[in-house]
Order: sequence, then structure tokens, then C-alpha cells
Amino acid sequence: MTSFAVTTLSLDSFLEQENIDESPAWELIKGVPSQKPMPTLFHSILQKRLTALIDSFNSAYEAFPEFRCVLPENSVVPDIAVVKRDRLPKENGPFIGAPDWAIEILSPNQNVTRLIYKLQICLGEGMQLGWIVDPTEQVVMVLLPSDRLVLQRGIDELIGLDPLPLKLTADGLFSWLQ
Repeated sequence: MTSFAVTTLSLDSFLEQENIDESPAWELIKGVPSQKPMPTLFHSILQKRLTALIDSFNSAYEAFPEFRCVLPENSVVPDIAVVKRDRLPKENGPFIGAPDWAIEILSPNQNVTRLIYKLQICLGEGMQLGWIVDPTEQVVMVLLPSDRLVLQRGIDELIGLDPLPLKLTADGLFSWLQ
């Protein structure tokens, strides 16, 4: 595995690196490059099902797994990035800007504080909604632009991106893992 020789990089230097899109992808947050953890089975199941559910609404939004989003100083790769279609690049190139909704699925030994920080950066760049899905605790942490953090579990209907008719409870989401 290739690693970066320096501890901090500029965004331009980071984006010039050849290995940033190897699997799992690399991200740059506040000048510090780091590689995402290798997904687990539960991670992959939730990522697959959530992407399919969001895309099933046939709305103006589309869900993308592992989609690089280039921000003014950072480069993030949410587990699922939901973006309004009219914001997508017209040609093959990087997506510039925060997703409208980013979903992160917590992997074992992954730092939840780092994920919260990453989603707060995206919220500061115009993202409307962030989720951190914790399969172990069976809770969804919802981050909103108002700086609110809402913990949803059990029969709580999950806060989704308006106007998507999500109609999904935390129990329903985690039932996909059984």
C-alpha cells in the first residue's frame, strides 16, 4: 500500500497524487490525508440498500457510493453522497462542492469524532443533511445545518432529505442486517 510521505498537504498537491482513488479511497481533511477503512459486510449491505432506496424515488436527486467531493480546502469521499442531478458536472471530472446529503456508515475501529468533523465541514459548505449510521449501537446520528445533532433509534422515523419520501425507521434500516 502506498502512503503519503508528508503529514500535511495542500488540496492541489493532494489531488495530484495518483493513489487517492485506490480502494479504499483517500480523503484530505484540513491538510491531513487519510485512507478510509476497508468496508465490512454490514457496511456494504447498508450502503447498497440505502443507495437503491434513495434512487428508487426517481427524484431530482441521485445517490452515489464512494463519490469524491472537492471542497475549497478539503476532499471528502462519503460512503454515500446524495446530489441533486443539476449540480453534477456536465463532463467527466471532479464534483466540486459538498453533497446535498452525506451518509457515513461507521466501521469497527473508525473514529466517530472524525466523521462528525467531516460532516460539519460539509455542512459549512452548504450540505443540507448528514448521517452517521452506527450498526453496532443501532443508532443514526443526524447532523443538520442548524448545528443540531439528533440521535435516532428504534421506531424513530429517520430524518431524510426533503422532498424524498424516505419513510424509514431506524429499526427498518437495521433490519436489513438480519
